[in-house]
Amino acid sequence: MTANRLIYLPLGGAGEIGMNCYVYGYGPIGRERLILVDLGVAFPDMDTSPGVDLIMPDISWLHDKLDRLEAIFITHAHEDHIGALGHHWPRLQKKVYARRFTATIGRLKFEEAGLPIDQIVTVDARPAAVEAGPFRVQFVPVSHSIPESSALVIDTPAGRVFHSADFKIDHSPVVGEPWDDARLAEIVAERPVKAMTCDSTNVFSTHPGRSESTLAEPLTELIRNASGMVVATTFGSNVARLKTLAEAARTADRTICVLGRSMKRMLTAAEEAGVLSGFPRTVTPEEAAEIPRRNLMLLVTGSQGERRAASAQLSRGKYLGLEMKEGDTFLFSSKTIPGNERDVLRVWNAFSEKGVIVVDDQGGRYHVSGHANRPDLEHVHRLILPDMLIPMHGEHRHLAEHVRIATESGIAAAVAVNGTMLDLTGDVPEVAEYVETGRVYLDGNALIGALDGVVRDRIRMALNGHVLVTVILDETDEPMGEPWVELMGLPATGRGNRPLAEAMEADLAHFTDRAGRKLLKDDAKLEEEIRRLVRQVAMEEIGKKPEVTVVISRLMAE
Repeated sequence: MTANRLIYLPLGGAGEIGMNCYVYGYGPIGRERLILVDLGVAFPDMDTSPGVDLIMPDISWLHDKLDRLEAIFITHAHEDHIGALGHHWPRLQKKVYARRFTATIGRLKFEEAGLPIDQIVTVDARPAAVEAGPFRVQFVPVSHSIPESSALVIDTPAGRVFHSADFKIDHSPVVGEPWDDARLAEIVAERPVKAMTCDSTNVFSTHPGRSESTLAEPLTELIRNASGMVVATTFGSNVARLKTLAEAARTADRTICVLGRSMKRMLTAAEEAGVLSGFPRTVTPEEAAEIPRRNLMLLVTGSQGERRAASAQLSRGKYLGLEMKEGDTFLFSSKTIPGNERDVLRVWNAFSEKGVIVVDDQGGRYHVSGHANRPDLEHVHRLILPDMLIPMHGEHRHLAEHVRIATESGIAAAVAVNGTMLDLTGDVPEVAEYVETGRVYLDGNALIGALDGVVRDRIRMALNGHVLVTVILDETDEPMGEPWVELMGLPATGRGNRPLAEAMEADLAHFTDRAGRKLLKDDAKLEEEIRRLVRQVAMEEIGKKPEVTVVISRLMAE
């Protein structure tokens, strides 16, 4: 009889920031029953994924195991944990379990995608539990930068797993549940924790984390002392920060206007889920335009410099009739995610050119992280006392540092990047196998694989330009006229100001006139030779090898 085992497999979020997606399994080797925790996205950049809308984990490994997948659990409503749910669910077709606020966001995504919202089930916090095959799963409230974030207690016949998800230690988070040591101590007293999979995002921050509530005073002071209109941006999902900013504005005798669909949706969902109350009154953009600038504050989307968000649009000119002017203040109450620096600076410089005073988080004065710093992580290690610790939510350097900290305190630990299946059944984590993982791109409305070549070809065209060559052959395979060339993304002239298209057409005409009948009859070989010749001419004239498309048209005899 095959022995049962407990496995952990990250498909996203381990070895990178974002795109969180984790599989747990229990049962006979190769026939384990499975649950999926989180289905998140990462965001593209123009350097590596031009034109792409979202990046998602490739969950192909699950596709031929759907009969073994019991359920999907979503820990919280940040896009890097829930953003891919609506795109991947049609293939998975399993019940989704989440707490009320997260479920509300999930149902909005399902409605937009035309998916059945009854497949998302609202679950109360522990002691409520979901039975899913050999798993018994409970949601444990933790503090984070979005309401109703939860760790998961996952009970199996092989032991208890504590999946931390994203968390911080915050005893007064403004919105959402405060951190509670007693809550975690109770979990350990009830049943020892065999394995803890843990957030590693801030493992290099050596000072204790700060509470959201510490921002109220400095934000109020900043807004009160500003002379013109104040505009503040933060992550739209950070409902607590939005409330802190709004209350600071109200204290400074300013009326609030919210700009940005995603921010409005988060506030509405938080109120509907009962996690937000007492938010100051807001006005429409039309009403805001009639309020003196000294008495107005805008809360806007676009903290990461997104081109279509309200912040970027205000930096370029008017947005919904509102405009920033010299002497106004713009506040980034957020941290710039690595990779977004250029986009944020573009917005910053555009405001600077207008004479707008731009203020950033200034070393934490106007922003606090939603993730646990190193001292807080070590505190949670001591509370949970797991037999083994598996870092997640981080790049490789974060995971490796987290392992070092755990092993120094006597906890068995292992780095498991995406695709590394660990066997957690024994006393220490052991690599069971390596699974091929990757990324899937949302490109417009289409899902494409990262290795499909679409984005690769797009990058090549962007870097090297494109040449379209058209050749017409008659019924006897003789050229009709000369080939002609169309250029895209290439200089019009080459060496000595010679027109590039004419240079290519002259060499192509010479080539087709001298080509043998056998070559002219073979489309594949003819296309290959034309492509080689065009790239050779381009290299000589402008020092580039462009992408080349060859269109061969043949007239057929009647």
